[in-house]
Amino acid sequence: MPTNLRGKPSPVSRRRLLLAAAAAVAGRPFVSSRAEAAPAILPAALKLGLVTYNWGAAWDVPTLIQNCSAAGFTGVELRTTHKHGVEPALDGRQREEIRQRFADSPVKIVGLGSICEYHSPDPAVLAKNIEETKQFVLLCKAIGGSGVKVRPNALPPDVPVEKTLEQIGRSLNEVARHAADHGVQIRLEVHGAGTKELPNVRTIMDVADHPGNVLCWNCNPSDLTGVGFAGNFDLVQDRMGTVHIHDLRKDTYPWADLFARLRKCTAPGFTGWTLVEDGEVPADIVAAMLENRDIWQRLAQG
Repeated sequence: MPTNLRGKPSPVSRRRLLLAAAAAVAGRPFVSSRAEAAPAILPAALKLGLVTYNWGAAWDVPTLIQNCSAAGFTGVELRTTHKHGVEPALDGRQREEIRQRFADSPVKIVGLGSICEYHSPDPAVLAKNIEETKQFVLLCKAIGGSGVKVRPNALPPDVPVEKTLEQIGRSLNEVARHAADHGVQIRLEVHGAGTKELPNVRTIMDVADHPGNVLCWNCNPSDLTGVGFAGNFDLVQDRMGTVHIHDLRKDTYPWADLFARLRKCTAPGFTGWTLVEDGEVPADIVAAMLENRDIWQRLAQG
């Protein structure tokens, strides 16, 4: 590896290594025209998937695969506590069965949607969440997924905001180091009162500098406040990993602006996955998925 005069890896070399590592976990192409050139990462192809919250919450694994296949959704994020039953308590045989079911289908496991969070001032609660994340990582690897979604969820009122944000970032680095050993991303959902504000998310991710830490953009109404959508997105776009979109039939978010940015996104950890997650469950879920697929195709093509 090229070094500087003190015999340490040069800044450019370190940057290349970090970007290459993040791109490898995300399954992204990484190119460079010469040994020490600034690396280039090509934009990821956009892909459509489903979060089981809430449209797929009542479907078991065979039904998830059947309905996603019928609607042209090629991936799924399995959110914990839902009927699919994919949880850390599964034994080795059950994990292999889940992996094989998806491997034999056109639907990929994008990842697992945990509810692990790292804001608690109670050390025992924090340690429990970190350990649970590590268990989700092992499950994710075993079933063929590529990432575990975690979240910030609050700013405790009696703790300085800066201390909480730093704690979340440091905790993310701990679980990301574990996850990297297993080829799994840690995906921080833009979530929670106070913690979903993009300046706070940026602060967290500046601390959480392990390349295996990426963001799950969540299409929140708060994305449109302050400096506005463009400014908020650009503030964190370099750490993009996955995207939770909502029912595209609803004109409640600047979908065209979002997809225009996603089509050009060269964040090293960006997987290209855009995953439908909506709390309002339609009467005919598969029909709604088909309508969303048609709208998504137009948005993804530009």
